[in-house]
Amino acid sequence: MSNGFLNALSQRRNRYLLMRHGHSQANARGLIISTPERGLSAFGLSPQGASQLDALLADWRWPAPTRILHSDFLRTTETAARVAAHFGLPLQREPRLRERHFGDFEDQADDRYPRVWALDARSAEHVEHGVESVASVAARMQAVIEALEHTLSGETVLLVSHGDPLQILLTALEGQPLSRHRDREPLAPASLTVLS
Repeated sequence: MSNGFLNALSQRRNRYLLMRHGHSQANARGLIISTPERGLSAFGLSPQGASQLDALLADWRWPAPTRILHSDFLRTTETAARVAAHFGLPLQREPRLRERHFGDFEDQADDRYPRVWALDARSAEHVEHGVESVASVAARMQAVIEALEHTLSGETVLLVSHGDPLQILLTALEGQPLSRHRDREPLAPASLTVLS
């Protein structure tokens, strides 16, 4: 997205809450699950993830959402559904909030992530090992907010997504080089960030 869009976000028409899904079965098994073929219908929340969300909702300290959009992966859908039930809201699937595609590392141990992140640090455009580039993730994630800014006003929108896409989005919105997205504190499962 253009710097003009980033600058315009200081004058947002809506408030945005960014939420990483709760601890998932993929997290529990230490697996990379990043394709729709595997992530849409399997690898939902773990018991730990369900407990995290119960605790979060019991002690909700953020503005109440008025809309919820979520990645259509099972782990994010289940996370969003729990929040939606708590607030009595409908869900809206948004495929652009999906997990970053990790290419050749799909279904491998999650200790492969640092290899990708090391490549990210050299180039936000790289697609080595068939991985979705950081730049591509940033573009699709920012496009969600841009579209909402054109169609809504005065809403509090909860976006439920995944760790890497959210860290990349936050890096982009801060105007930092995308190659530095891993310089941010990692987002914990079931964590929530308010865009300021």
